[in-house]
Amino acid sequence: MINNEENIHCQHGIFFQDGQRKVDYVLTYHMKKPGGSRSGRHFLGDAFNGHEDQKAFRREEFEGKLRDMGLELEKDEDANVSGVGFLKIHAPWNVLCREAEFMKLKLPTKKVYEVKKSRGVVEKISTLISKILEPLHPQFEERQPKNIKHLSHTFSREKQHLFDLSDKDCFFDSKTRSSIVSPSVCVLTWKLVCLSQLLYEEWANYSVFYKYQPIGLVRKYFGEKIGLYFAWLGLYTQMLIPASLVGIIVFLYGCATVNDDIPSMEICHPKTNITMCPQCDQVCSYWKLSTACGTARASHLFDNPATVFFSIFMALWAAMFMEHWKRRQMRLNYERILLLIKKATTFYVGGSQTFLEEKLTCQDRLPAYMTNIVMMLLMIGVTFAILFGVILYRISMKAALHMSSSPITRNNVQLTVKTTAAIINLVVILILDEVYGAFARWLTVLEAPKTEKSFEERLIFKTFILKFFNAFTPIIYIAFFRGRYGSFFFFFYNFLLYNILFSYRMEECAHGGCLMELCIQLSITMLGKQLIQNNLFEIGVPKLKKLIRYIRSKQGAFQEEERQKKLQRYEIDHFLEPFGGLTPEYMEMIIQFGFVTLFVASFPLAPLFALLNNIIEIRLDAKKFVAELRRPVAARAQDIGIWYNILRGVAKVAVIINAFVISFTSDFIPRMVYQYMYSPDGSMHGFVNHTLSYFNTSHFQEGKETMDPLLLGYPVDICRYKDYREPPWSETPYEISKEFWTVLAVRLAFVIVFQNVVMLMNDIVDWLIPDIPKDTSLQIHKEKILLVDLFMKEEQCKTYMHQSTASPSDYDHCCRSKNSTAAHPRSRPNNPNIGS
Repeated sequence: MINNEENIHCQHGIFFQDGQRKVDYVLTYHMKKPGGSRSGRHFLGDAFNGHEDQKAFRREEFEGKLRDMGLELEKDEDANVSGVGFLKIHAPWNVLCREAEFMKLKLPTKKVYEVKKSRGVVEKISTLISKILEPLHPQFEERQPKNIKHLSHTFSREKQHLFDLSDKDCFFDSKTRSSIVSPSVCVLTWKLVCLSQLLYEEWANYSVFYKYQPIGLVRKYFGEKIGLYFAWLGLYTQMLIPASLVGIIVFLYGCATVNDDIPSMEICHPKTNITMCPQCDQVCSYWKLSTACGTARASHLFDNPATVFFSIFMALWAAMFMEHWKRRQMRLNYERILLLIKKATTFYVGGSQTFLEEKLTCQDRLPAYMTNIVMMLLMIGVTFAILFGVILYRISMKAALHMSSSPITRNNVQLTVKTTAAIINLVVILILDEVYGAFARWLTVLEAPKTEKSFEERLIFKTFILKFFNAFTPIIYIAFFRGRYGSFFFFFYNFLLYNILFSYRMEECAHGGCLMELCIQLSITMLGKQLIQNNLFEIGVPKLKKLIRYIRSKQGAFQEEERQKKLQRYEIDHFLEPFGGLTPEYMEMIIQFGFVTLFVASFPLAPLFALLNNIIEIRLDAKKFVAELRRPVAARAQDIGIWYNILRGVAKVAVIINAFVISFTSDFIPRMVYQYMYSPDGSMHGFVNHTLSYFNTSHFQEGKETMDPLLLGYPVDICRYKDYREPPWSETPYEISKEFWTVLAVRLAFVIVFQNVVMLMNDIVDWLIPDIPKDTSLQIHKEKILLVDLFMKEEQCKTYMHQSTASPSDYDHCCRSKNSTAAHPRSRPNNPNIGS
C-alpha cells in the first residue's frame, strides 16, 4: 500500500498553481538561448531571435485555438529543467461533457444491478477453482463488489440526471480526461504517482511473475489499446503452458525410445562397415557410416512417431488460442466502460496528421505503389542473397575444416559448420530487422495513406512481410531445399552422378536427416532473438537514451537528489522515453508465434522456451511502460486490429508447413513405407541399407575425385550415399528408382490427408466454441432490458411533469425515486425475460 508521504507526493505537480484545477495534459517545448562568438553575435542573434519569434508566434496561435475550444492553460517556463517550457492544460467540466457527448462515450449511470450466480454443480466447481487460484490474482483494493454492476449508457448533457455526478472530479478518470484533451500534437503526458506505484508493485515487479495481470488497472491507466495488448499477451502465455507440457512429453518420449530405434542401432552397431562417399569434392574422403552414430541418435529425439501427434496438437492449439482470444476480447469489450468509438477520420499525409486539401487519384498514387512493390521485392532479394552467401560459407568452411591436420577438427566438421552458420544467420537477422523496420516506415510514408489507421495497417503489413522473410528464410531453406528431396518441389531432375546438379554439388544434410539441422537453426534463431533483441535491447536501449537525456540536460549526478526533490511530476517525466507505439511489441510476439507453430515439428521444446521468455517479457514490458516510458495517450480500441488477421494467417500456414516438414524433411514417411511395403518381416531391420544407393568410384568426374583415396587404409571401389537410385550395374545406372516414386507418392498423399484432417478439426473447434461467452451474452441481453426499463420510467416522469404543475426539483425527485427503486432488482417483480 502507499503511505502518507507518497499520498502527498501524488498531489505534487498535478494541479495548477491555484491548487484547484487539475492538470489533464502537459505539452513541452524547447527554449534555446542564442550564443556564439563576439564578432558574430549581432548577426547570429538577429537570425536566432527571428527564428525564435516565429516559433513563439506559432505557439501563441496554437494556444489561442486551445483556448477557443474552452481549455484553460498555464505556462511554466521557469522550470527546473534547463531549456524546456511546459504548458499545462485543464479541461473544465463543460468541455469534458461536450467532448464526451461528441465522442459518444459510454459511461456508468446511477442504476446498479446484481449479477446473479447460478447454483448448479458448474458454479460450485467454478467457485472452488476461484478459491484455489486466489493467490495468483494481484492484490489491490476494489471499490465495488464484483457481483454489482453499473448500467452504462452513452453520455448526454440533456440526461445528466441519469449519471452519478456526486463527485465530478472523479466522474471522468485520468485516462478519459487525457484522451479528451489530447490535441493533435502529443508531446508529454505525466504519470500519476499513486496509480503508477500500484501498477509497479502488482504488475511490473518480477516477484509477482506467477500472478495474473491486473488488466482492469492497466486499461484504466493506459487505455484500451494497451490493455488489449497485455490481455492478449497474457492469454497467449497461459495457453503456452499446456503446449509446453506436451512438448516436454514428446521430447522425453524421444529420449526414452532412442535405444529402441532400430535404424539408429544399425548405424551405431560396431559391426556396421558401410563405406560412405565423400561429402564434398576433392578435399573430403571416404568415411564410415558408424561415425554418424551421435547425429542419428540426436535426430531421433525430434524425429519420431510422437512428432506427428505433436504437430496435430499444435495445429489444434493454435485454433483453440484464436477462439479463446475472441471470447476473451468479447468479455473485455463488455466489461469496459468505453464501448463506442468516435467515428472521426484523422487524415495522414507525409508522416504528420493533417487534413487533405486535395484528393489524390489512383494515377497520383501509382508511382508510390510501384516503388513499394519494386523495393519490397528488392529487400526480399537481399534476404535471399545473404542466404546464398551463408550457403557458400558452409560449403567453403566444410572444405577448409576437412583439410585440417587436427583429427578433432575433422571429426567435428558438421557440428562446427552448422553452429557457426546458424550464429551468422542470427546476427544478420538482428541487423536486418532494424533496417527493415525503418525501410517499411519510409515506404508507407511514400504511399501517403488517407487515414492514420490505414497508415498503421500498411506499416504493420510491410514490416511483417520483411521481418518474416528475414527470420524464416534460412529455416525454410534447410527444411525444404537443402539436400536432395527439396528440389523435387519444383522440378524433377536426373543425377548424372550422386548429388550433382548442373555440375555442382548440392549441400547435403547429415545422415540422420535435415530435421536435426532444422532444429539447430530454429533453436539458435529463436533463443537468440528472444535473449538479445527482445530482452537485452529492451532493457539497455531505454536506459541508454535516458542517460543521454540526463547528460544533455546538464544535470550533474551530484545534484540528482536535490533536483528530484524540486522537480514537478511532469518535469520528472520529461526525461522518460516517448511512447513509440505497440507495433514492435506485437511484432516480436507474432514472430515468436511463428517459431512456435510453423516448424514446431522439428523443435518440440519451442513452446517451453517461448513460455519462459514471455513470463519475463510481460514483467519487462510492464516495467518499461510504468517506469521507462512517458505515459501514452489513452487510445480506445475494440480489438487488436490487423494483428488478429496476421495470427489467423500464420495459424493456417502452420498446418501446411508442418505437413511438409513431417513428410519431406523428416524420415517418418520413408520409415513407414519401408516397414509396410519393403520390409521382409514387417520391422525396421534393414531400413538404413534400403535408403542407401551405390556409386562406382571410377565414375567420378575429372576434378571431383578425392585427393586422399586411401584415408581408410584401403582402396574403395564402391561407396554408398543416401538416395533412391539404381545401382551402377543396372541397365539404367543412377536413374531414379521405383522406391523413390513410391515414397514421393506417399509423401504427397500424407500432406493432403494431414492438411484436410487438421483443417476439419479446426473448423469443428471453431464451431463448438461460441465467440461470445454465454454469461456475457446474457448480461448484454439483461442490460438492454434494464435500459428500456430506465427510459420507460424517464418517459413516465416527463409525462407526469407535463400533466401537472410540479417544479423541476419534483421531476428530479421523481426520476431519482424511480431509479433507486429499480436499482434493487429483488424489490421488483421477477421479469421472466431477464437472464441471470
